[in-house]
Amino acid sequence: MEIRPPENASRWRQAAYRVIFESDTRAGQLFDIALLAAILLSVMTVMLESVQGIEARFGPELRMVEWAFTGLFVIEYLMRLAVVRRPLSYALSPLGIIDFLAIVPTVAALVLVGSRYLLVIRTLRLLRVFRIFKLGQFVGEGEFILSALKASRYKILVFLTTVFTLVIVIGTMMYVIEGGQNGFTSIPKSIYWAIVTLTTVGYGDISPVTVLGQSLASVLMILGYAIIAVPTGIVSAQMSGAGAQARPVFKQVVCHVCQAPDHRDDAEFCWRCGEKL
Repeated sequence: MEIRPPENASRWRQAAYRVIFESDTRAGQLFDIALLAAILLSVMTVMLESVQGIEARFGPELRMVEWAFTGLFVIEYLMRLAVVRRPLSYALSPLGIIDFLAIVPTVAALVLVGSRYLLVIRTLRLLRVFRIFKLGQFVGEGEFILSALKASRYKILVFLTTVFTLVIVIGTMMYVIEGGQNGFTSIPKSIYWAIVTLTTVGYGDISPVTVLGQSLASVLMILGYAIIAVPTGIVSAQMSGAGAQARPVFKQVVCHVCQAPDHRDDAEFCWRCGEKL
């Protein structure tokens, strides 16, 4: 089912709506691709500005480019509000909030030093690529994974409780065995060491020096390899088991009122605002 432009809208609003919110047309695809390119370039500008050598040489130019992109995104955001039927519904939608947050840091930088680096939040707007390249069908796969995680939540909770208890016990034991003279100055710091060791991260900032401590660390390292596979096995069993839910299918329809995407194939009403599709 096609997306409907706002009712009783002028011709230019209908045309702008199709370009801005619909990717089925050639103009809509070009608009979205150009928007994504602008987002990538703006984020790259912020990243380059954080490099001291580049900022010292091209700082003013980079800030000018940053303001230019911000102005472009302000115009685009206002255009979105102007062409939708209910501007407030769009402004409070997830994509609407992200669009708004993408323009706030540059303005806030006039008052708060360093806040402009929050512009990397613009990368969240790249989620629009799902609409442009028609990847919304894969949202059903994500729904399938989330369902498996939800069904496994109690098993995972028991597993995490066991791991939490284990690192507390072993961390306390290591504190008693090694003591502050070997870097284990407190039980919380010893628990931190146990977590780093159990997860096989191994920063190396603290390490046991006694034979007993090294033996306990060796046991914890071996347990780490075994424990890491447990949550993966729990979720995999749930996904492949008979209790796994069928993958839902989503159709490419965006609500013309609140801009909610990813409606089920048999949906007649919007899952967010209840408007008829």
